[in-house]
Amino acid sequence: MRVGVLTGGGDCPGLNAVIRAIVRKAERVYHDEVVGFMDGFSGVLEDRWMPLDIERCRGILPRGGTIIGTSRVQPFMYPDGVARVRATLDRRAIDALICIGGEGTLSATRDLAELGFPVVGVPKTIDNDIDGTEMTFGFDTAVQVATDAIDRLHTTAESHHRVMVVEVMGRHAGHIATWAGIAGGAALTLIPEEPFDIEAVCEAIKRRHASGRYATIVVVAEGAVPLPDTIDLGPQEIDLYGHIRLGGIGNVLASEIERRTGIETRVTILGHVQRGGKPSAFDRVLSTWFGVAAIDAVHDGAFGEMVALREGRVVRVSLAEATKSLKRVSPELYDVAKVFAP
Repeated sequence: MRVGVLTGGGDCPGLNAVIRAIVRKAERVYHDEVVGFMDGFSGVLEDRWMPLDIERCRGILPRGGTIIGTSRVQPFMYPDGVARVRATLDRRAIDALICIGGEGTLSATRDLAELGFPVVGVPKTIDNDIDGTEMTFGFDTAVQVATDAIDRLHTTAESHHRVMVVEVMGRHAGHIATWAGIAGGAALTLIPEEPFDIEAVCEAIKRRHASGRYATIVVVAEGAVPLPDTIDLGPQEIDLYGHIRLGGIGNVLASEIERRTGIETRVTILGHVQRGGKPSAFDRVLSTWFGVAAIDAVHDGAFGEMVALREGRVVRVSLAEATKSLKRVSPELYDVAKVFAP
């Protein structure tokens, strides 16, 4: 078979490990030829690709990012997008296309599957918000990066008796914030699933400092929002793909905390550092497992399905099921984080 591979959406640690695993089993076991489309669906639309073989994939297991590039472009953004995808796959004699990505990429993959395209999905997002799988690769690495940063901020916060606000990624779901907040010993963790009360946040901080604990770590997901009519967030900018441009809630929160409590407050926005660098051991294993499972799914003709981690096993779920809703932080886990609030 001749199999195409693309990586779409935001980059994250583990993408190269998936590519490597697909190529290794495709070439060694199935004697396939693998083609990597450049920059996600953009490469399919524009017929830009590179051959992928074992030799080209040597050494990429621990490397962050993706050797074939990525973008948030999708076929359904263009009136002739589906026709262009079909033309490229026909022109390059592609028998199946493996699409590695998050919510946007997998939704487009689902829609292509419903039109009869031979596609298989692999879930990828540091946000861990794909509902069809218990874990996505990249998440473990992002949590460790955030936890390491929080560990470092504890000592400087204690030295200056400050409040430190740490903003992490998480547009619609606060998995990174919740896990890193618990692992890093944050006093308060704010997530998109539960709008926060700024008065309650400030009162908790004042209680903590009054009790003799002269430092506070507050972890906030970039998509966290205050209760209505409590804080003016200013105008919201929309990006090219129709998403609200996030990043900055940490600054707003820090300003409000200092104004309302009188305690010096600083902010650290981790931003894209959470996406970069080498994947953790867990993410390398999960990515490799997903890659092997994806090429197996292709040879089983399991089109319209996505590989997923469930109960310690990699299984297949329909793309329709996997993309019907986002996976939110469970109330039970968030309750664990709340235990440590002042």
